[in-house]
Amino acid sequence: MSEIAVVKLGGTTLAEQRQVLAEVAAVSRQRPVVLVHGGGKRMSEWLERLGIESRFENGLRITDPASLEVAAAVLRGVVNSELVAALRDAGCDAVGLSGVDGGLLIGRRLPDIGLVATITGVRRDLLDSLLVSGQVPVVAPLARDENGVVCNVNADDAAAGLAAGLGARQLILMTDVDGVRDASGNKLDSITVAQAEAMIADGTIRGGMVPKVKAALSALAWEGSEAIIADGSAPNALVRALGDPTFGTRVSAR
Repeated sequence: MSEIAVVKLGGTTLAEQRQVLAEVAAVSRQRPVVLVHGGGKRMSEWLERLGIESRFENGLRITDPASLEVAAAVLRGVVNSELVAALRDAGCDAVGLSGVDGGLLIGRRLPDIGLVATITGVRRDLLDSLLVSGQVPVVAPLARDENGVVCNVNADDAAAGLAAGLGARQLILMTDVDGVRDASGNKLDSITVAQAEAMIADGTIRGGMVPKVKAALSALAWEGSEAIIADGSAPNALVRALGDPTFGTRVSAR
């Protein structure tokens, strides 16, 4: 297992991300970092402008061909370019990619929600060559499915697939909540795989937190790896997520 950190950012505005991006730049000088981003909010705004309805199933966006065109344009074209530019302004040698570029992400189509794939594999040599040279890959969540069709990918799923494929030490899922909560509403500092699965089954973990926790579980492919779900808007969010066991919720095998 390597000391790679895979960081997933949500799809809020660039202005709201600048502090976290500065932290990504700083951390990348100490250890390898891969940044994966979403773009759901921006994508919904563009779909609304174009008169295309946004629909979701179990926290995942239902993606028809028209929605996929918008996803590719917004995720790879708008959001990715903004993040790469901001990181480079912060002194970070960032390189923009999507999961389609170089066959980076290998996908399998999910049933019943259109052009949406889950990640089944990663072309590790491509990322290794960038990381060894000190660059920070910034990955937009798109992938080709088993038939070569370009698909949308949930960003948490993409980040988890990359973390597992790279043998990353930590996956940090930056979100808009401070972590996973128990049935009484108390934030949990840590949960195991067994606890997380039980909480999903009994409905304690529900809504949009379900795909995040499932992504965290799928990232735990190597002994000693952990996934952290944390509030990306908090001060020093990334540094605290990496080093403070009381910040966010840590998910581990046991």
